[in-house]
Amino acid sequence: MARPGQGTLGGVADLPGTLKRLVMGRPGRTVPAGQPRSVRMRYALPMLAPDALSSVAYAPDEILLTLAAAGLAGRLASPWVGVGIVAVLAVVIASYRQTVKAYPDGGGDYSVVRANFGPWAAGLVGAAMMVEALLTVAVSICSGALYLAAIVPALGDHTMVLGVALTWVVALVVLRATRVVGRVVVVAVYAFLGVLAVMLAVGVIEWAFGALPLAESAGFQAVPRAALTGGLASVAGAYLLARAFSTGAVAVTGVQTIATGVPMFREPVSRNAARSLTFLGLLCGGLLLPVLWLAREAGVRYVDNPDRDLVTATGGAIPEDYLQRPVLVQIADSVFHSWTPIVVLVSALVGGLLILAASAAFRWLPQVLSLVAHDELFPKQFYRRSDRRVAAHGIITVAAGSTALIVIMGASLTRLIQLYVVGAFLSFTLGQLGMIRHWTAARALAQTKAERRHIWWSRAINAVGLALTTITLVIVVVTKLTHGAWITLGLVAGIFAAMLAIRRHYREVDQAVAIESGQATATLPSRVHAIVLVSAMTRATARALAYARATRPSTLEALNVAIDRAGCRDLWRAWDRLNVPVTLRILDAPAREITRPLVDYIERLRLVAPHDLVVLYIPEKVVAHWWQQWLHNRSAERLTSRLRHVPGVVVTSVPWQLGYDLDAGGGPARPGPAKAGPAQRRLAGAGQPRDRAARPDRREPEA
Repeated sequence: MARPGQGTLGGVADLPGTLKRLVMGRPGRTVPAGQPRSVRMRYALPMLAPDALSSVAYAPDEILLTLAAAGLAGRLASPWVGVGIVAVLAVVIASYRQTVKAYPDGGGDYSVVRANFGPWAAGLVGAAMMVEALLTVAVSICSGALYLAAIVPALGDHTMVLGVALTWVVALVVLRATRVVGRVVVVAVYAFLGVLAVMLAVGVIEWAFGALPLAESAGFQAVPRAALTGGLASVAGAYLLARAFSTGAVAVTGVQTIATGVPMFREPVSRNAARSLTFLGLLCGGLLLPVLWLAREAGVRYVDNPDRDLVTATGGAIPEDYLQRPVLVQIADSVFHSWTPIVVLVSALVGGLLILAASAAFRWLPQVLSLVAHDELFPKQFYRRSDRRVAAHGIITVAAGSTALIVIMGASLTRLIQLYVVGAFLSFTLGQLGMIRHWTAARALAQTKAERRHIWWSRAINAVGLALTTITLVIVVVTKLTHGAWITLGLVAGIFAAMLAIRRHYREVDQAVAIESGQATATLPSRVHAIVLVSAMTRATARALAYARATRPSTLEALNVAIDRAGCRDLWRAWDRLNVPVTLRILDAPAREITRPLVDYIERLRLVAPHDLVVLYIPEKVVAHWWQQWLHNRSAERLTSRLRHVPGVVVTSVPWQLGYDLDAGGGPARPGPAKAGPAQRRLAGAGQPRDRAARPDRREPEA
C-alpha cells in the first residue's frame, strides 16, 4: 500500500484520473512540435474515405424509397437520378482539388472561409460542419444497425438501443485506440471495395447474358401516391424527381474529409490529396451507378413502410413475415443466387464500413472544432488535446450530439437523411465562394502570364462548383424544408448564434482583465481581514489558524456558525483550554445552515469597508481513499462556489492530510483523536508572554 501522499493526489486517490485512465487508457507518447506524421496515400485514402464510400450503402435506398411514390416509373428513373448526382460529385471533386492545393494545412471549408471572409463568416461554416458531422455519425450508425439487423433479424426491433450503444462504443474506441482504428479502417475499406467490386462485376455479367435473377422484393408492387398516378411527366412527378435527387445527393457528402485532413498525407501533400480526391470520386461514382442499375434490373423494391406501401402482383397484402432488407443486401442475394455465406459477408462488410464511417467523423470534426476554438468561437477546452493526443472534448461532444439525434428521430434512417444534406451543401457553397475570392486576390499578385492562366482556370472551376452547389442547395432546401430540413437550418443558426455569443464573451473578458498603460501593478487593498472558519478545535483547525497568522493580516478572527449548541460549548472550552491568541466569533444560525449566515456576515464586512480584502480560510480534511470523501460534509465546496461571486473575497482551503502529520516531523502517523500537538502549543504561545490586552473578549455572539 502506498504511503499517504504518494501515488495519490493530495493524499487521496485521484478518482477522476482513475476513471479517465479506465476510459481513455494510459497517456500517449508526446510528439515534438513540428514533427511530421505523414501517411502514404494508399493508407491515407482508405482512412479518410469511409465517410464518402459509406454513402453508397444508403443513398440508393433513399433514392428508391423516394421514387417508390411514383410506382414503376419511379423505379425505372432511378439510374438517371444517379447520373445527375455523379455529375454534381464530379464538379465538387474538381473544386476541392483546387482547395487542397491552395490550403495544404487542412481545415477544409472552414480554413477557406476564415482566410477570405474572417472568423465571423467562418463560424457559420463551422456550425454547418458540426451539424453535418453529427448527422454523419447518426446516419452511418443507424444504417449500420439496419445491415446488422439483416444478419440477425431479432435486432430489427431494437435499432435505437443498438444505435446509441454503437455510437458510444465507436467513441470509446477512438478515444483509446486511434492507431488501431486506422489500421482496421484501411483493411475494412479494401475488403469492402473488393467484395463490392466482385458483386457488381458478377451482376453486370449476369445481366449482360440475361441470367440476373430477380430480387426477393421483385414480386411486389409499390403503391403509387394518388397525385403521381400520371407518372413523372406531371409537375408532381418533377417535384418527386427533385426530391429524389436531393435525397441521393447524400452520396456527395464525405469528400470534404480529405480537404480537412490534408496534413495527413506524405509530401507533396497537395498533390497526393488531390489525387486521392480523384480516386475517391471515381470509386463513389463507379459504385453508385452500377448499384442503381442492378437494383432496377433485379426489380428491387424499397419503401418506407412495407406493410402499407407494398402489395402483391394481384393487389393483395404482402406476407406478414416479410423482412425488407437494404438494397445492397437484396442485390447480393440476387447476384449470388441466395447463397447465404456471401450474402452475410456482404452485409457484415457494409455494416462494418458504415460503423467505421462514424469513426471518421469522430476524427475530422474535433480538428475543425480545434480551429474554431482557436478563433474563440467555441470553448477553449476544444483547442487542447488530451494526453492520448486526441481531442477528447470534441469526441465526447460528437457522441452526445449524435446520440440525441438518434433518440429524437427514433433511429429512423429516412428521417435523419432528410436533415443530412443541408449542412454539407451549405459548407460546400460557402467554401466555393471563399475560393473564388482567394483566386481573385491571387490573380492581382500574379507575375507571369502562365500564373494568371492557371489562376483563371482554377477560379472558373470553383465558379462552376459554386453555381452547381448553390443550385443543389436550393433544391435541397425547397424539397426538404417540410420534411426536416428546417431542423438542420435551425440547428446551424442556433450553433452559429452560440458561437457569436462565445466570441463576444471572450472579447469582454479580455477587455476586463487587460492591464492598461501604467497599471502594471495591481492596486493593493487598504487592509486584509482574515477569517478562519472553525467547527471544532482539531489539528486541521490549528493548521488553518497557523497559516492565517503566518500571512500577517491586518485583522484575524475565527468564526463559528452555531448550528449545534453543545458543539459550541465544547469549542469554547477547548478554545479557553488551549488559550488560542485569536478572537473567536460565534454566529447564530436560526435555520441550522452554515452558508447563509457566513455569507451575510462577510457581505456586511464588505459594506462597512469596501476597499478591504476579506480572506476566508477553510480547514479541509483530506482522506486517504476516494470512497471516504463521501463520508464527510461537502459544505466547503458549496461555500466556495457561493463566495466566488462576491467581489473582494478570497477563499483559501487549508488541507490536512489524515495519516500524514507534517507538524510532527513529516512522517506518516496513524489518524486518531486530535491532541494538543506542536501546532496548538505554538498557537497558544507556549513559552512566550501573552499580551492579554491585545485579546478582546473572545465570545462575541452575533445577533
